[in-house]
Amino acid sequence: MYSKVKTCVLQGLNGFIIEVETDISRGLPTFNIVGLPDTAIKESKERVRTAIKNSGYEFSLNRITINLAPANLKKEGSQMDLSIAIGVLSAMGVVNNCDLNGISFLGELSLDGKINKIEGALPMVISLREMNIKNIVLPYDNRDECGVIDDVNIIPIKDLNELIMYLNGEFKIEYYKKDIRDLFDVNDNFADDFSDIKGQEGLKRALEVSAAGSHNILIIGPPGSGKTMAARRLPSILPNLTFEESIEITKIYSVAGLLNDEFLVSRRPFRAPHHTASATALIGGGRVPKPGEVSLAHHGVLFLDELPEFQKNVLEVLRQPMEDGFVTISRVNATLSYPAEFMLVASMNPCPCGYFGDPYHECTCSESSIEKYLSKISNPLLDRIDIHTEVMPVDYSDLEKNIKAESSKNIKKRVDEARKIQIERYRNEGIYSNGQLSSKNIKKYCKLNSGAEKIMKEAFKKFKFSARSYNKILKVARTIADLDGEKNIMEKHVLEAIQYRSLDKKYWG
Repeated sequence: MYSKVKTCVLQGLNGFIIEVETDISRGLPTFNIVGLPDTAIKESKERVRTAIKNSGYEFSLNRITINLAPANLKKEGSQMDLSIAIGVLSAMGVVNNCDLNGISFLGELSLDGKINKIEGALPMVISLREMNIKNIVLPYDNRDECGVIDDVNIIPIKDLNELIMYLNGEFKIEYYKKDIRDLFDVNDNFADDFSDIKGQEGLKRALEVSAAGSHNILIIGPPGSGKTMAARRLPSILPNLTFEESIEITKIYSVAGLLNDEFLVSRRPFRAPHHTASATALIGGGRVPKPGEVSLAHHGVLFLDELPEFQKNVLEVLRQPMEDGFVTISRVNATLSYPAEFMLVASMNPCPCGYFGDPYHECTCSESSIEKYLSKISNPLLDRIDIHTEVMPVDYSDLEKNIKAESSKNIKKRVDEARKIQIERYRNEGIYSNGQLSSKNIKKYCKLNSGAEKIMKEAFKKFKFSARSYNKILKVARTIADLDGEKNIMEKHVLEAIQYRSLDKKYWG
């Protein structure tokens, strides 16, 4: 007796079809699974055997062999329980009234026959759709997560008995589709709003430019000047997610097992790891690599507070994903790539005591201790941060004013307008913001008039900017022009962008 059913395994965010072949023949009662299964799959034979018995069916006492094809691909995950159970039941003749060819089965079995929620369901469903598998049986608790995908028939199942009756035509289940029409009508009522910030107009302007062009930003200033407060309000002015961006982020969170009660991520991520985080926590890793903070911040913000407190080797691992927009993790068991297009927002004190340059407090640090403190931030990392801005303590006059500062809602309107200009401009380039411009595209879209070109030439000589810094200035100037509604990059735009890049010369020489 032989049967064959389909399921899926993930490698990173890519799914691969696995054919579960079942053969039941005469011989001593054994249950073998071959085809490079991991421990979770090897253990599934006990879950399958018990789930079938507790669902009211006799389990075959013959020789059972399960082959997971292709045999050269490593398989992991408990989502194969359901396909193995259906393969056994089909070979036994319990499931006998259904063509299993066009169906894929995903789900983990409990000992009582209940089908449990699995991790990574969304990327599996998307991969199966791309491989022309349109009918997908999956756990009932994964229905919302996968019901947003078009061109697939989602069949949510609660337990093994229900599935057997469905396959034999004794029970009808409607295909599940999740209505997401209202999901992206995100209101602008964030708990943290820019109107809470007193003074610091220069910092708010820098964050607005950063949000409009998706630029990395470094904020330097003494304790209590509002660095962290302002950075945590950045999500309130970021453009709303598109459906495509939301799907990309949700796939990552699904693989990482972080969806919880959310079925689709509808707001841009804001990740703020503690400064004791390891390089593996930031980049990702594990025996079979899982996404790290840089991938969990995809299309959102990675906020590193107290930047010099991070270990230097940890910060250096950010350099490649900041440049490439993805991260590749190599381990003995697998080499996987995850997307990592994030905005880096970092804040730091100018010295160990925090008061270097503060007009109201005296710095107690020696020159060597300041130099050692700042040296934790390498020049290659600084070079990849588009905007450097300095903040000073808030004046008492700003604190006592009863005038309410500009709200996030108003700032977001300008950011949205600037981002619309960029999306339209780069429609045929496959990018959506100035921060993503390549060197080739910079020459095409960031042309300077003669006055701006002269200013840039003088600044390049004075501050000894690198070629990367030159490109960063042009990208930021392009964003400032977009915010001002200007088609051309003018002298004032270049001057502001140069100001953002030249601050590091004050501290790092």
